Amino acid sequence: KVIWTLLVPILGYASSLPVGDDSLCTAEDLAKYSIIFTGKWSQTAFPKQYPLYRPPAQWSSLLGVTHSSDYSMWKKNEYASNGVRDFAEKGEAWVLMKEIEEAGEKIQSVHGIFSAPAISSGTGQTSTELEVHPRHPLVSFVVRIVPSPDWFVGIDSLNLCEGDHWVEEVSVDLFPYDAGTDSGFTFSSPNFATIPQDTVTEITCSSPSHPANSFYYPKLKILPPIAQVTMVKIKKSQLGLPAPYLNVQAKRNEITDTVS
Repeated sequence: KVIWTLLVPILGYASSLPVGDDSLCTAEDLAKYSIIFTGKWSQTAFPKQYPLYRPPAQWSSLLGVTHSSDYSMWKKNEYASNGVRDFAEKGEAWVLMKEIEEAGEKIQSVHGIFSAPAISSGTGQTSTELEVHPRHPLVSFVVRIVPSPDWFVGIDSLNLCEGDHWVEEVSVDLFPYDAGTDSGFTFSSPNFATIPQDTVTEITCSSPSHPANSFYYPKLKILPPIAQVTMVKIKKSQLGLPAPYLNVQAKRNEITDTVS
């Protein structure tokens, strides 16, 4: 009876842990990664209303954080913070940086902040390095789609730890998200605040279901990826050397001419 009494609260706690919780990470102390962001936003892949000037299609700088499960930069179907709103709408990072720093100070949920330069066209690459810790093995980041009302791509809490080791390499296809703070339908829509604020939602070829939507391709089943991110673990012998600049070739994801 005594043993069962002790087991019940322990089992109850275990069942409440999120899948892939960072407390289960028993990897070596630290790991460094090269992170390469590849834009795939071409006129061939996304011909509808493709921005050619004032401004042409491009990507903002990448802003990311390594953290524990106690912190969340953004989540699908939840409300964007003021910092994410400012970044998604205007590319301004000050409020988001302050939110990250406050989370790190209050609950020590943040290990480090990283950033990569902007890309001046819809296709291209940018890269930087990041560091993860067994208590902070999760990676989140945002990159603004420019121009757009409040659209962005990013990753929410990707765990780079698998039990007792760090993942060697991982690549993720990225798709557009709406921050839920601006009601514009097209890349060049004027500022029109969403009141009340909506949650962060994924933009698909059929949602929002409106012909004016710049990503509305009703004949497609899914949108081709608009970007991709690759994270490669840096071997200890490579520490201190420049980050490898991988030439990750964009896979063919063009929409066929008949659909266009």
